[in-house]
Amino acid sequence: MLSTAVRTAGKGCFTKPRYEVADIFQKYGQVYRNNHSLPLSYLKVMRSIETCRTDELGGHLERCCQCGHERNAYNSCRNRHCPKCQALTKAKWLEERKAELLPVNYFHNVFTIPHELNPIIRCNQKIIYDILFHSVADTLQGFASDTKHGLGGKLGFIAILHTWDQKLLDHTHLHCLIPAGVLSTDGNSWINSRDNFLFPVKALSKVFRGKFMEALKFAFSNKTLVFPEHIAKLKAEFSSITRQVWKKDWVVYSKAPFHGPGKVLDYLGRYTHRVAISNHRIVDVKNNEVTFKYRDRSNGDTRKQMTINAQEFIRRFLLHVLPNGYKKIRHFGFLASRCKKLNLAKCRQLLGLLEDLPQIEPETMREKMLRLTAVDIFQCPKCKNGQMEKVKKLIATWELYLKNKKIAPKFLDSS
Repeated sequence: MLSTAVRTAGKGCFTKPRYEVADIFQKYGQVYRNNHSLPLSYLKVMRSIETCRTDELGGHLERCCQCGHERNAYNSCRNRHCPKCQALTKAKWLEERKAELLPVNYFHNVFTIPHELNPIIRCNQKIIYDILFHSVADTLQGFASDTKHGLGGKLGFIAILHTWDQKLLDHTHLHCLIPAGVLSTDGNSWINSRDNFLFPVKALSKVFRGKFMEALKFAFSNKTLVFPEHIAKLKAEFSSITRQVWKKDWVVYSKAPFHGPGKVLDYLGRYTHRVAISNHRIVDVKNNEVTFKYRDRSNGDTRKQMTINAQEFIRRFLLHVLPNGYKKIRHFGFLASRCKKLNLAKCRQLLGLLEDLPQIEPETMREKMLRLTAVDIFQCPKCKNGQMEKVKKLIATWELYLKNKKIAPKFLDSS
């Protein structure tokens, strides 16, 4: 259990944000629940964020071994949508990916779905997210294997799903981080791409559009897509909508290639374990309104502030709750989970490295936090000399309720 503080980049210290998403849910969430019929997954996310690191989840009492200072340390909700519960998970994931990096440049491509499809996406998240992943994978692998215009081998890349923009509105897109080269079809050689070019963006866009629309139309004709009452009219207009988005130039964005694995990891950290908004972007919460910071991409990436109704903020946040168990980070090609170990060993050998991946030394939470933040989370905040030690369990509110009602939950019933 950690405090609600998070690290301030570059300062090696902890600062607690003034406002949190939890504050907004605690203050205005019940009104939103009363006024809207929400699926169970939304209710669970709201409840988890509201109770994260509060007495409702229980925890333990800590006491300094020297000065006797005491503090309560409450349990985390560990929900992947909670802004307070992803720091260590992200750090662990990045370290594992760092061990897998190859000594080549890396490219960053972004594939975006047109906003005209947003209403259909909201009601068919899993289906359309899957179509997006598969369409992008097929597009990239098709270009990579093409001996005439591509590289003639198997590509390996990581794809990360994003569903929001800086204003928390719908913006479904996929970030792909791609090593600059492929493993040959026979697996006996590594084929480098050009240093500043992977595949032509306009061609990628057209092929991606074709593959995505083909799969979307198949899902519609196969009656896999659902059209609830509030978007029922879109079912009759589906052909018109698909013709409209087909005429558009779909956005496939290619950033300048990264030089060196370190830059790749720095960028990865922004997109892996974050949902919608971080607590540090929230500026003010009052009078049923929420003010938060955002970057205006259409105006030179300038920093601005926006104030919206608290109910609208909650609506926007919940747009980005993922389907239960949905994997937003996926590995493809020679990095696919089923063959990654063997393929990476082969790639490393061909690139003049040891076949075995670097070993990640096991660390305790205290050691990891000390390394990442230069802060000893068990140091007494009062005397700065003693160590905080667990002295008592703090029972969760739900446990107290069951105890007082003399009802034992099944998983605690020894009988």
